[in-house]
Amino acid sequence: MLVTLEGLDGSGKSTLCDALRGRYPEATFTREPTTSWYGDAVYRSIEDDGADPLAELFLYTADHADHLSRLIEPALERGDLVISDRYADSRYAYQGATLEGVLDEPMQYVIDVHEPFTIVPDLTIYLDLDPEIAAARAGTTNKFERAEYLARVRENYERLIERDPDRFERVDATFPPGEVLERVEAVLAGALEG
Repeated sequence: MLVTLEGLDGSGKSTLCDALRGRYPEATFTREPTTSWYGDAVYRSIEDDGADPLAELFLYTADHADHLSRLIEPALERGDLVISDRYADSRYAYQGATLEGVLDEPMQYVIDVHEPFTIVPDLTIYLDLDPEIAAARAGTTNKFERAEYLARVRENYERLIERDPDRFERVDATFPPGEVLERVEAVLAGALEG
């Protein structure tokens, strides 16, 4: 089963992923961008306010393709539970927002680029958070952590949820971390039993 954790910067995905490691020690935990050289290129691009948004999309896409072939597909073939801190939906939401004004229907373009090769998650846990709170928590350290931009990203996440409501489980990320973890554990346990 492929489970992905999605949400705005500052919503607690990484903290939650760390907490779940103790609950599911046999699971394969991963994240995007990865720590591969593809992921390194993505991180360099994130720090470059002048990076071309279309080139940046393809850096993310290359990292995702490598991540699938190198780690996710083999883990799923072994029958592992795979939990990923960010995945393709982040790209759809974030790069969809970044490419506004560059392409017609930018989020759909990003989805179409991924469609031939990506694996759709079995469950996506969406940590919902107001963009202003997200920006304050994230510290606005890079171009993707500004409240105005995050508001557009959040709108894209809402569109993704509307398109595939059975895959997404919304969890309110404004609650204390312990309460968020309890809710996520309940969602995950129910999905694994089902």
